[in-house]
Amino acid sequence: MSAHGSPSASGPPRPHQGNAPHGTNPLRRASDRFESWFGRVLMLVLVLGVPAAALSAGLTAYESSMRTVHAQVAQRHEVVARVTSDVPGDDPVSKQPARIRWIEQNGVTRTGTTFVEPGTRKGATVRVWVNRDGAITDAPMNTVAAKAHGWFVGVMAALGVIAGVQAARAATRLALDRRRYAQWTTEWDLVEPLWSQRFRR
Repeated sequence: MSAHGSPSASGPPRPHQGNAPHGTNPLRRASDRFESWFGRVLMLVLVLGVPAAALSAGLTAYESSMRTVHAQVAQRHEVVARVTSDVPGDDPVSKQPARIRWIEQNGVTRTGTTFVEPGTRKGATVRVWVNRDGAITDAPMNTVAAKAHGWFVGVMAALGVIAGVQAARAATRLALDRRRYAQWTTEWDLVEPLWSQRFRR
């Protein structure tokens, strides 16, 4: 027998007709191919969807917050008021309510209640925000808070996309595994009698 035809001859094995095409796996099931394809789709969703969702949601939240900022700035203004009575200093930690009085730009005198430091004396000045009706209110939202809100919503949107992709991947894997186990059980029910019969001879 020549060295060319010997099984121990060096060199790559000679191809034959029964070889699988390059890049394919004969043991790969349809569920495996679907899982691989679906994983690529989910990866594409992550790459494109996370920045798109974060940017879209963040900008929308920021623009909405800025509209609130402009509206509140237009509807509220800060005034200097005077405390109308002494405030007890029994609790040095928390602020105490106090009656105050101020004069609007149109000359109207108004009164209200706000929280001041304990021990504040009568006649002391405090700065408060009031609305167009002269009622004491909170300070208007500022641009820093609007930006923070936009960033927060953007990050939450990105995390939502990531969580959705992970949930989809886990649900798909669970459904495919259940199907595979069912197929394995069915196939084993067919093969097991033939397999056991080999050891009874």
